[in-house]
Amino acid sequence: MTPHAASEILETLCRQAPVIPVLVIEDAAHARPLAEALVEGGLPVLEVTLRTPAALEAIREMTQVAGATVGAGTLITPEDVEAAQGAGARFGVSPGATPMLLDAARAGALPLLPGAATATEAMALLERGFSVQKFFPAEAAGGVAALRALGAPLPRIRFCPTGGIGPANAADYLALPNTLCVGGSWVAPGAVVAAGDWAGITALARAAAGLGR
Repeated sequence: MTPHAASEILETLCRQAPVIPVLVIEDAAHARPLAEALVEGGLPVLEVTLRTPAALEAIREMTQVAGATVGAGTLITPEDVEAAQGAGARFGVSPGATPMLLDAARAGALPLLPGAATATEAMALLERGFSVQKFFPAEAAGGVAALRALGAPLPRIRFCPTGGIGPANAADYLALPNTLCVGGSWVAPGAVVAAGDWAGITALARAAAGLGR
């Protein structure tokens, strides 16, 4: 899969809802009801980070939920790409980008949302054909002001900013013309997930789905 084709797929996914939940799942038993609650609330595109032992099994469970498009986040190595695909991930997300990781995603035909934090990194990815990128870590890298500034010289790039984004600032990012959607973990707080409060998750998702509209 070419980077251009990957970016086309990611743009379509990013336009489905203003927020992509960034999920750190400790217990795979929570995966399916969590995905159902998020989809019911209007957030169908889900990123499960590969930060816990339960992550790959969680992806397998979530892919069984009707209406959910499940991807794997925190892809760092070619082995991560292979594992994510084996679990059924439909797309991948990385905090940055290395040649080995980009090559592995292309060889495996996994649509990748690669991370960039600076103009140089964004330009290097655009040079390879990635016109849809993750701006990470968004708040630490300068926040809304930095992303707005990148938009002037790099109008061809669209971003999904992630990192430090929550209900208090998500709308500010979504108002930028170079933002397709945002990524955030606030729609699935660990304590709420652990308590099995799926109605609470749906309510958070529904509020997030209404942002920027």
